[in-house]
Amino acid sequence: MTLVTPTDSNAGERSQPDRPVYLDFNATTPMDPRVADEVLRFMSFEFGNAGSRTHTYGQAAKERVNRARDEIAAVVAAKPDEVIFTSGATESDNLAILGLAAHGEATGKRHIISTQIEHKAVLEPLEILAARGFEVELLAPSQGGWVSSEAVAAAVRPDTLLVSVMAVNNETGVIQPLEGIADCLSELDAYFHVDAAQAFGKTIELLRNVRIDLLSISGHKIGGPKGIGALITRRRGYKRPPLEPLMHGGGQERGLRPGTLPVALIAGLGLASTIALKESKQNAERAAAIKEELLAALLPLGAELNGDPERTVATTLNLSIPGVDSEAAIVALKDVVALSNGSACTSQSYEPSHVLLAAGLPRDRIEAALRLSWGPTSGTVPIDALVERLRRLVRH
Repeated sequence: MTLVTPTDSNAGERSQPDRPVYLDFNATTPMDPRVADEVLRFMSFEFGNAGSRTHTYGQAAKERVNRARDEIAAVVAAKPDEVIFTSGATESDNLAILGLAAHGEATGKRHIISTQIEHKAVLEPLEILAARGFEVELLAPSQGGWVSSEAVAAAVRPDTLLVSVMAVNNETGVIQPLEGIADCLSELDAYFHVDAAQAFGKTIELLRNVRIDLLSISGHKIGGPKGIGALITRRRGYKRPPLEPLMHGGGQERGLRPGTLPVALIAGLGLASTIALKESKQNAERAAAIKEELLAALLPLGAELNGDPERTVATTLNLSIPGVDSEAAIVALKDVVALSNGSACTSQSYEPSHVLLAAGLPRDRIEAALRLSWGPTSGTVPIDALVERLRRLVRH
């Protein structure tokens, strides 16, 4: 059994037939060829500085940046002037969390709610605020990998400054109940931040709730270039979130993120956003077909799913096969498929997944966990070879 998902945009994969099939889209995605052409154009031909007002080169750059704001805002139903460009979701998370610290100190609101399954780009800035005297409350997930909106509602207090909950977990693919959380915050002042790195351009309606004040995104998760992202800063009425910059040295991005704008990368993120929105339905259908085939092939091996299958996105599968160590499986499969056993941002440490630990899974199941993630350019998945290699490990 071999699954083929035809697409016009996987020419890059077809040109490298000797390489393993890439199934680590949650770590990063191949750049869409259409996006690569756009990036190259603004690197080599339209190379002007968007801050230069005196000639056509600068004007062309500025116009492309403004169009990119429109393209990104359209995905989440925000306003273009609410898009602040950053280097990626990690910087956006830091700006959203640390940027609220001064407001919290000035108003006496020092309570922050988040979850134990957040990305390190959220957890580590929260540790910094805890060291500054903020009270950080990390909610535990269910065994299915999600934190209930009721738990958030029960934790909110009059002095709560911020609630930060990711949209889709990067390890398990579990969707968090953002709508319920937004509802419980509807009459409260606390700011609501969402790390949307794994959801932007994929789960469209999830991120369009106007109660979400701050949204972090990355270009390289949707077929765009690395090194570019954005923080969406939704206004409440006429008021913007009271963020303070983390860097200083210019007035760019409403004073929140100084420095010359990387126009080529911004153009790439803009186009990738437009493509993701336009092709979201067909991408979702293709992803669901891949997942169905993978599950049909892997469940007979005794695979246990890590993450509530009723709440998981179609592009991610996290599973453990009893008796199969994940590191051994990755080595055995290295010439067949490229996959992972956790977050790419923490894989260097070889520590057990904090996400699966928080869900209360047993240590042997965590050590066996494999993450497969795919996207529009995944092409042909060699399911027969994948299953056979894993079956050999089960036998041993």
